[in-house]
Amino acid sequence: MPPCKSYKLNMVKMVKEVRKLDVKCDSNVLIFSCNDFLLKHSQESPLFYVGKGEDEFTMYHGNFDIQKFYDSKIPLRKYNVISKSQLREDDSSQNELKCEFYSDSGEQLVCTFLYTSNYPETLEIIIESFSEGLNRLWIHIHASENEEVYGCGEQYSYLALRGKRVPLWSSEQGVGRNKKDLITHFANFKDNAGGDWWTTYFPQPAYISSRNYYCIVHDYSYMEFDFSHKDFHELEIHNIPQRISFGSYDSLYDVTTALTHTLDTPSTLPDWLYDGVILGLQGGTDVVMPKIKAALEKGLKISGMWIQDWEGKRVTTFGKQLMWNWVYDGMLYPELPSTISQLSKMGIKTLGYINPFLALEGSLYEEASKRNLLVKRTDGSEYHVVVTTFPAAVLDLTNPETREWIKGIIKQNMIGMGLSGWMADFGEYLPTDAMLYNGADAQQYHNRYPVEWAKVNREAVEEAGKIGDVVFFMRAGGLGSSKYSTLFWHGDQLVNWSKDDGLPSVIVAALSMTMSGMGLTHSDIGGYTTFAKNVPELIWTKRTKELFMRWAEQAAFTPIMRTHEGNWPDENWQFDSDEETLLHFAMMSNIHAKLKPYIKSLVESYCKNYEPIIMPLNLIYKMDNIVDNIEECKYEYLFGKDLLVAPVLEPNTEEWEVVLPPDAWIHMWSGKRYDGGRHKVSAPLGHPPVFYRDASHWKKLFEEVGDMV
Repeated sequence: MPPCKSYKLNMVKMVKEVRKLDVKCDSNVLIFSCNDFLLKHSQESPLFYVGKGEDEFTMYHGNFDIQKFYDSKIPLRKYNVISKSQLREDDSSQNELKCEFYSDSGEQLVCTFLYTSNYPETLEIIIESFSEGLNRLWIHIHASENEEVYGCGEQYSYLALRGKRVPLWSSEQGVGRNKKDLITHFANFKDNAGGDWWTTYFPQPAYISSRNYYCIVHDYSYMEFDFSHKDFHELEIHNIPQRISFGSYDSLYDVTTALTHTLDTPSTLPDWLYDGVILGLQGGTDVVMPKIKAALEKGLKISGMWIQDWEGKRVTTFGKQLMWNWVYDGMLYPELPSTISQLSKMGIKTLGYINPFLALEGSLYEEASKRNLLVKRTDGSEYHVVVTTFPAAVLDLTNPETREWIKGIIKQNMIGMGLSGWMADFGEYLPTDAMLYNGADAQQYHNRYPVEWAKVNREAVEEAGKIGDVVFFMRAGGLGSSKYSTLFWHGDQLVNWSKDDGLPSVIVAALSMTMSGMGLTHSDIGGYTTFAKNVPELIWTKRTKELFMRWAEQAAFTPIMRTHEGNWPDENWQFDSDEETLLHFAMMSNIHAKLKPYIKSLVESYCKNYEPIIMPLNLIYKMDNIVDNIEECKYEYLFGKDLLVAPVLEPNTEEWEVVLPPDAWIHMWSGKRYDGGRHKVSAPLGHPPVFYRDASHWKKLFEEVGDMV
């Protein structure tokens, strides 16, 4: 079929502005435009490249060494229009264009472009067929010189990704995560665990552009999104995906909301979560109950007790770890159901822990092994993964019987016992050379595994009739996780101030998650990972009193406050290590509880209307006259539209510079008014730099919070 001479979508007037998503094609050029053009195909600049290649993944404790091998990368320079039509005869704004792209050597790709010019403007690329043997696709998307790009899942080091090449693979986040830091080199030397700026538990093949559009690649393969070119973005996909989506909107805020809507959200959180801190404790009933009573006496607001060792513990060279057998340990917690009931009467919920592994010493492993519910090697033997220092079996979530079995464990042993929530840990460890029950390629399933782990947990809660009462929080995720998991946490940060893996990194992580469509996030207060045994003194990391207090200040202005004792609890400063810390923590918990009406409104707006919670400043305000690049203020955030939080991120600091957007702001603790711009403010411990909008209808509540300190 010869190429069409011209084909143009109609123009639609929307909010006094002519918006258009045009498609024009002739014998040489195919252009999809959205205000300025988004996709362009010509012989000189093809839209698609295809090829063949292989990847080698070497996993060590959830960290991956990835080697890529390319046999070919072939431009599809030519195209034919196969058909064009309106999807409905009475609606000329919805149209379909089917094209064949091909090379001189015979490689071929057939795509259907579905586009809607009504607001919102959307474009779907559906790949109908392709030449046999192809397993690589590159697509070029038009870029402008001053464009900014955000998203790609959870990023810890950079918020703005322009100029970066971003690999997308679910793994451990890495220790240190900066090749210039000694601790990263030591982690690499000791356990291949140092990571890099892009390593993440939660990669997502989606991004948002400051040109007010989003892009989603609907696939779980390994990918690299390259934003380093001046005139185009190149998305490299190690598979031929079925679908790529674009959506164009009026503003960056609208694009973020639309992406969140497209990916979907969970139900609103249980009301009890807003009433204080989820206190992470361990060690058994005789340890945790006195700690709770002492903390309550000092005024700490406690919404939940999180006992990750409810199923037992083990001590390894990595620290205090858990016995992964999902039955409560009667030695540590005798009569645990009774303890849960007692705490409930005190207004405190109890939370536990689970992951998709099974300890080889446990009774559940023996049952799962007999029933053939576990991931296997290609020779048919079970695939036992060494997670930190010990091996464990992996649940095969491609097996429907496995899913029903583990859901039954959750419903009976956890929800049935009275737990109101849990950490649903891990999900990023599926080996790429495993053999799965349904025959799926483990390499292609790897990034999907944490999504299915979230779905299993979600279904267990639904089947137990506990939606709205029970919460579970995850660290690993991928495309689709946001509609299943009720809550995310940022993973295992170092117990220090480092920008790539300490307290500052959780702010960037929260902002990048927002820009990826996930709004309900929080962190371990004080961090988790400690190098404290048999390591050089230069990289000795222990949580200090000041770090814990500053982290608690930041966490008070997030949806959820939760502590973790860390992998070496006895080496680290805890919430009750001295009275001053406990009183400071109690104050932060009371501030968080006082903000309940505001925080609850933010969560409900996110879950029901897809509105972001923790936002970069430029999502609401034009920052061009204040900063040159949003990276300059990536360690500040809007908590909803009415609060601005600029946490203190360095030790021994009582004054902090803040960047305020163009608006009228009130310093929460002094009541002093500030306009947009750069300002230095007093910030002693207990007085984190927090501001509220003078015009906010929550002003009375914020004034009351300010009077608490």
